Amino acid sequence: MDETIKAKYQPVIGLEVHAQLLTRSKMYSSDENEYGALPNNNLSVITLGHPGTLPRVNRTAVEYAMKMGLATNCQIRRDNLFARKNYFYPDLPKGYQITQDKTPICTAGHVEIRLTDGSTRQIGVTRIHMEEDAGKSMHLAGEVETLVDLNRAGVPLIEIVSEPDIRNSDEAYAYLSEIKKLVVYLGICDGNMEEGSLRCDANVSVMLKGADKFGMKVEVKNMNSFRNVQRAIEYEIERQIAILEAGGTVDSETRGFDATTGTTSGQRSKETMNDYRYFPEPDLPPLVIDDEWLHRVQAELPALPQQLYTRFTGELGLSDYDATVLTDQKEVALFFDELSRLTPNAKAAANWVQGPVKSFLNERALTMEDFPLHPQHIADIIQLIDENKVGHSVASKQLYPYLLEHPEMTAAQVAESQGFVQKSDAGELEGMIQQVLDANPVKVAEYRAGKKSLTGMFMGELMKLTGGKADPKLANQLLRQKLEA
Repeated sequence: MDETIKAKYQPVIGLEVHAQLLTRSKMYSSDENEYGALPNNNLSVITLGHPGTLPRVNRTAVEYAMKMGLATNCQIRRDNLFARKNYFYPDLPKGYQITQDKTPICTAGHVEIRLTDGSTRQIGVTRIHMEEDAGKSMHLAGEVETLVDLNRAGVPLIEIVSEPDIRNSDEAYAYLSEIKKLVVYLGICDGNMEEGSLRCDANVSVMLKGADKFGMKVEVKNMNSFRNVQRAIEYEIERQIAILEAGGTVDSETRGFDATTGTTSGQRSKETMNDYRYFPEPDLPPLVIDDEWLHRVQAELPALPQQLYTRFTGELGLSDYDATVLTDQKEVALFFDELSRLTPNAKAAANWVQGPVKSFLNERALTMEDFPLHPQHIADIIQLIDENKVGHSVASKQLYPYLLEHPEMTAAQVAESQGFVQKSDAGELEGMIQQVLDANPVKVAEYRAGKKSLTGMFMGELMKLTGGKADPKLANQLLRQKLEA
């Protein structure tokens, strides 16, 4: 599409993110909450909605919802009611979903996102409410039947609904990334979009720039990656602009995204709230959150990505790039956070975590939990380098690999036992330097005649003679003194 045409319009985007909660049991029953179990195995008469059964609220799920609300700067509702949302799908065995309608547990929050140009924006969070998941329908290629797995029915969900504050696909990607980081840092969801534990629907509309009324929104579903959310939004923006430019009107509907073609297609007209026939859940009493409960949950909050980013850039003086990379994954951020408290050299610590440590993990497809060394090991290596006891090259190429194989040893023990300690005795180095000069009289004469670039050659010969163990700074100083004598 012509960029001048697109420039006439302002996209308006809101995201609805569903996060499956990592509880042991389901939202309103004791059925096991387990991904990958045999189909239709984690079921009971409560999940199936048999007559005479009564649901019971999962207390851990409530606490997880509270944690997400606190992490997104929301107000926590003290008196909560549940509601029935009525609609029929083959994978919703009760024929209704127990959710929250007019009393969401969290309201009026915001999330700060950081864009690729380094700028930040606040995206409002309208509400977070608790509900249960539906089952899963599967349509196999070439088969006319639909297979239904009800294991997922009743799994605890929180739905995080943003304000329509997002203005392009890049901001949507940044917002979704921040939501994923928050749920993972909090330990309430694994954030896996491919497995469906984190799902996103995008509400997209466009309006002429300067207009005071939003355009007709369309809800886009079936996006299983951050990149596909971007692609779907970008396609939908252009589709809606093309309709308006042709004099048409955008229909309010639900559309599915096809990752193969990068296009959206209509699925059904958008329901109104009346279609769901919300009414209070008669089998669940009001849920009251008192001060003691709220304060205990608040005290259990871990360090969050924005807090760590602020500490890394402010207290430690790291760059925006370093802090962003280090906080991208929870385990990496926590490893670095502990390491930074064990060494005064924060920049070296950041380089070690982003370089040798992550390389070791990536090459072996491991996670930070599998890393064999404690942050103290890395802090000790940094100290050996900073004290000129071990050169950086020897430390990274020899000492560090040896330590990975022998994590029961300290870095100092490895350096001593393997002979990695630098030669920093001036008298010993002077004797070796003299050997190098005596073996290269022609090059010495050339240096003294003005060819100063030969310093590198002399240092190379000295390093060969010392097995790479000479203190580079001291050796270079002594070498120049002898050459200039």
